[in-house]
Amino acid sequence: MPGLSDFWAGRDAIGRAVLALLLAMSVATWVLIVWKGWLLRRTRADIARAVPAFWDAAGVATGRARLAALDRERALLPLLDAALAQPPEGTLEGAGRAAAQCTRRLRDALQRVVEQLQAGQVLLASVGSTAPFVGLFGTVWGIYHALAGIAGAGRVGIDQVAGPVGEALIMTAAGIAVAVPAVLAFNVFGQWVAACEAELEGFAHDLRALVLDGAPELAR
Repeated sequence: MPGLSDFWAGRDAIGRAVLALLLAMSVATWVLIVWKGWLLRRTRADIARAVPAFWDAAGVATGRARLAALDRERALLPLLDAALAQPPEGTLEGAGRAAAQCTRRLRDALQRVVEQLQAGQVLLASVGSTAPFVGLFGTVWGIYHALAGIAGAGRVGIDQVAGPVGEALIMTAAGIAVAVPAVLAFNVFGQWVAACEAELEGFAHDLRALVLDGAPELAR
């Protein structure tokens, strides 16, 4: 049974390029899965600990210090800073009502945090949707290359056809093997991001109510 080196040596330039592309996709996918899984797990744990700690504080300043200590991925702290920010006077940003200003700042901050959590999702979706077709192209090209070689040899037999065609079909299997982890990770991470986004939206809503209601001793 031929090894990887024999399989590589039996490919032409296009076949090797397809193999290299699938390998690059696989490496990028697994690096992203490890990194993003670690980041989202930290973010979910931070939100679960930091939000109750903030609301249990005696004042906003104390609550912010707790967020700074517990919010390792900076998912909550930007929302608090946006809620407490004061727009510069004499600008359109500061010309609207306080409620509209606070809503706009929180919306923009929430959008930036969610974009940070969604980083890498496009790559996972792209690999999951294109890798099978890349592998299929490698199979089609490999079969064509094998049949052309058999025709040039002037002899046709089951042994001459089965071996090259079987090796070419490995490309399709490789494409599917690359795509499946990317699709699964995309779906799982999408659920985790959605759960984090729901928690962040609730926190932003509560912060808006806190600021607009004029909570006493905000700077304590």
